[in-house]
Amino acid sequence: MMLKAVIFDLDGTLLNTLDDLTDAANHVCVQNGWPTFTTGEIRHMVGNGIPKLAERFTPERERTPERMAESVHRFMDYYDAHKMDNTAPYPGVLKMLETLREAGMKLAVFSNKADDFCPALVRHYFEDAFDAVRGKRDGIPAKPDPAGVFALLSELRISAAESVYIGDSDVDVLTGHNAGLRVCGVTWGFRGREELMCAGAELLADDAEELTALLLNERPPCFRRG
Repeated sequence: MMLKAVIFDLDGTLLNTLDDLTDAANHVCVQNGWPTFTTGEIRHMVGNGIPKLAERFTPERERTPERMAESVHRFMDYYDAHKMDNTAPYPGVLKMLETLREAGMKLAVFSNKADDFCPALVRHYFEDAFDAVRGKRDGIPAKPDPAGVFALLSELRISAAESVYIGDSDVDVLTGHNAGLRVCGVTWGFRGREELMCAGAELLADDAEELTALLLNERPPCFRRG
């Protein structure tokens, strides 16, 4: 069966959002008199959604339900105002999306980033390149639960067998596999090759040009780990 749809993670896959995420986290930490973090440290805290990120940058002694809710609220307010300060697409991503669309593939985004932010970011950086965009929505579990992927596939009218999931972390690999999709890991993001290989990604790509070639030339069941 030919590949008809590509579902992308957002942060660390399409967009380098790390500096803006770090700034938002440190803004909350400074307001509360807590230790701040480097981008290298935040790199390993993201991927499971904003509430989990807030939990990770909040000192353990401060993790009461009230304080956690306050941390999430402050983070989201600051991030909403500054989410495009330093964010940019990774090299070659715009060309890759154009090429895939010209090849007739349906494109979608599924992220653990709050759904309040995803459509605006995708529209700003990629205009109308995507057929569907979903972030973390109330009532739908975060990745790696596959519920959001199933909803996207239904919206696109595409089966799991006709799709591939693209991401930069073990969370993305698990998400794709939990939904019955093959997964291609991108090594340019927040985690790297070793994590993606250990998680079981069928393919690995080191840049957008290589990913484009893999998606256009490989057909199931020929997917294999890079």
